[in-house]
Amino acid sequence: MPRTVVVTGSGSGIGASVTALLREGGDRVIGVDLRGGEIDADLSTAPGRASAAAEAAEAAGGVVDAVVTCAGTSVPGTAMVTVNYFGTTGFLTVLRPALAAAERPRAVAIGSISGTRPADPDVVAACLADDEAAALRHAEAAVAEGRARQLYPSSKAALARWARRTALAEGWADTGIALNVVAPGIVLTPMSAGLFDDPEIKRVMDEAVPMPLNGYLRPEDVARAVLFLASDANSHITGQVLYVDGGAEATLRGPDIF
Repeated sequence: MPRTVVVTGSGSGIGASVTALLREGGDRVIGVDLRGGEIDADLSTAPGRASAAAEAAEAAGGVVDAVVTCAGTSVPGTAMVTVNYFGTTGFLTVLRPALAAAERPRAVAIGSISGTRPADPDVVAACLADDEAAALRHAEAAVAEGRARQLYPSSKAALARWARRTALAEGWADTGIALNVVAPGIVLTPMSAGLFDDPEIKRVMDEAVPMPLNGYLRPEDVARAVLFLASDANSHITGQVLYVDGGAEATLRGPDIF
């Protein structure tokens, strides 16, 4: 039976692939993006994400079978925190009642292998305290000090920890909502393709994210893992971070992390 799925970042990359595969399978997708989606919204602001989630719930008739949050940015700056972390957690929190109203609700957030790398502990702590103002202050300090590139792994590390904590909180697992994170390695998208034309940049990326199994990902490779976690077939998996990374996480952290 067709389900109603809300997808943020539906216009490009992983979000576009998730949207296409869901629609191919007969599901109804309510796409949310800056422009061109069923709902146009700026998830970098609290009012933007709250109104977008409320609009999505209304469009779904108050019952949302699954939410997949793909919206994010890798451009160094404070938007890495406001979009990647708060744009996901705030959006999912507002939609939680509509998910709980579904028979078999599922939620999947897009994380990153970078969430395993060194991050700004002050940014991570402020995110997990749900203190967006403090997170922004620390993010602005990181930018001013030339540490802007720490903000992406900070946002993704915080997101993974939030999902593991929230999956077991009141109103989530006890209402049937499975909440998980899919953390990709390097994904080939139109935005990133040019980087691989520079041999030096490619060498640095390959050293930072070694992917011995089948190399770089395509958006659809990530989307297929997302679709399983967002499907009815996922009956008991929650609070997990699934690394879709060609073996990068196992290579970087070794066999003793499990």
